[in-house]
Amino acid sequence: MKTKAKCVVLTGAGISAESGLSTFRDNDGLWANYRIEEVCTPEALARNPQKVIEFYNYRRQEAEKAQPNAGHLALVELEERYEVKIVTQNVDNLHEKAGSSTVLHLHGQLNKLRSSFDEDYVIDWQGDQPLDLCDPQGHPMRPHIVFFGESVPLLDTAIDWVAEADVLIIIGTSMQVYPANTLIQYARPRAEIYFIDPHPQNTGSRAKVIAEKAGVGVLRVVKDLLAKS
Repeated sequence: MKTKAKCVVLTGAGISAESGLSTFRDNDGLWANYRIEEVCTPEALARNPQKVIEFYNYRRQEAEKAQPNAGHLALVELEERYEVKIVTQNVDNLHEKAGSSTVLHLHGQLNKLRSSFDEDYVIDWQGDQPLDLCDPQGHPMRPHIVFFGESVPLLDTAIDWVAEADVLIIIGTSMQVYPANTLIQYARPRAEIYFIDPHPQNTGSRAKVIAEKAGVGVLRVVKDLLAKS
C-alpha cells in the first residue's frame, strides 16, 4: 500500500471569515470595537474578568452558529490521498465540524475552558461561561484561549509537524502574528508550499501564491494535489 504524503495546513482568520466570523485585523472586524488590552491579556482578565468572559461568551455564541465553508470541506477531501494535519490560529471548531481528523489549535479553543490556576485542567464547554464557575480546587475558570503575552504551549508540536511535511498549505493569514508566522521557516527545502490569501503578505520566496479567498483558492490547490497524488 502506497504511503500517503504528509500535508500540513496552517489556517488563519481568513478561512473562518467566509463562514461569517469576524477577523482580527479587518477594519470592520470584531476587534475594531475592542482594545486588545481590555479583553485579550492576562492583565485584562485579572482587572475585569466579567468583561473578558462576556467577550468570549459572545465569540462562542457566534462560533457555535457558524458552519464550515467550501475551504474547510476541501481540506477534508484532501485526506483521501494525503496525511493531513491542520495547525490553526483560529479558536472556532469549524475544521472539526467539517470533519478534519487532526487539528491543532495554537491559540486555544472557544469550546473549552481551563482553570486560571492549573492550565492542564481543561473542560469542554458550550454556551455562556458563568462568572462564578470554578475548578475543583475553587480557582476561577477562564476561556481556554492563549492571550497576548502568554506562551503558546503547542508550538513545538506544530514545528515538528511542519518540519516533516511534504506539502505546506497556508490559508487566510497575514503572517504577522508571532510565533505562528515563524512556522514556515521550519519547512523542509523540498517541501511544496502554497499560500492562499486574497491579499497575500510575507509569503516567502518559495511559496506558490494563490491570491484568492479560501473558498476558491483551497479548492484549486486541493484539486491540483489530488491530481498529482
